[in-house]
Amino acid sequence: MINYNANLSIQERTENLAIRVIKAYSELNKRPFDDAGKILSKQFLRSGTSIGVMSNE
Repeated sequence: MINYNANLSIQERTENLAIRVIKAYSELNKRPFDDAGKILSKQFLRSGTSIGVMSNE
C-alpha cells in the first residue's frame, strides 16, 4: 500500500482530513435522521475539524 500522505506536512494532512469530514457531514445531512442522528452528525463535524484549528497555531 502506498502512503500518499508521507510527503505532506501535518498541517496539510489535517486540512485534508477536515475537508473530508466536512464533505462526509454534508452527505450525512442530506439524509433524514432522528434527533440522535442529528446530534451525532454535528459531533462528528466538530470532532473531525477541531484538529485543523489546532494545527494552524
